[in-house]
Amino acid sequence: MLNKTRGRPRGNPDTKARITEVARELFLKHGYPGTTVRAIATAAGVDSALISYHFGSKQGLFSQSLNLLCVDPSALDQALRGDQAGLADRLLDSVTGLWDAALPAENRMAARDDDTMRALRDYLDGELRLRIAEFLGGPDATQRATAAVGVLGGLIFMRYLNPIRSIGGLSPADVRQLFGPALRAALHGRPRRA
Repeated sequence: MLNKTRGRPRGNPDTKARITEVARELFLKHGYPGTTVRAIATAAGVDSALISYHFGSKQGLFSQSLNLLCVDPSALDQALRGDQAGLADRLLDSVTGLWDAALPAENRMAARDDDTMRALRDYLDGELRLRIAEFLGGPDATQRATAAVGVLGGLIFMRYLNPIRSIGGLSPADVRQLFGPALRAALHGRPRRA
C-alpha cells in the first residue's frame, strides 16, 4: 500500500525523529538488506521522498538510526571514485576519518548491542562488499571484495569496537602504512583456486 500523502505530515514537527525510530526498529528486525526505504516510509506514514530529503539514502538513514555515524554513504561514494590503484588508501582514509570522529564510548556501546552489531555486519557483508565488488569488476571481484571487507572489518573491530592498544593508538597515517599492503593484496590479489 502506497502512502497517499506526500512530504511532511501536517501538525507533526518530529517527522525526522519518527522516521529514525521506525527505521531502527525495522533494521534491527529485518537487517540492512531486508529493510526497504518504502517499508520504512509506510511504517512511518510518510512519502519515501521525505527519507531522501532528511537522510540522503538508505545508507544515511541506517547510520543515523543506529547511531553508526561511521557508516556514511558520502564517504563510501568518495572512496569509490578514482582509480583502483588508490582504492585501498581511500577506503582506509574513509574508515579512520569516520570512526576516529565518533566518540570511543559510542563505539564500545555499539559493540555491546547484539542487534546493532548484526545490522553493522549486514551492512559490511551486503552493501559495502557489493559496492566494492561492483567497483572492482571481473570474475573474482566478489572474492576480492570479501577479503577486503575482512581486512576493514578486522580494523574496525580491533581499533574501534574492541580496541587493543597497539592498533587503537596508531595514527591514521600509520594505519594506512600498516594495513595498506594487506588491503591492497585483498583488493588486487588473485585468490587461489582449490
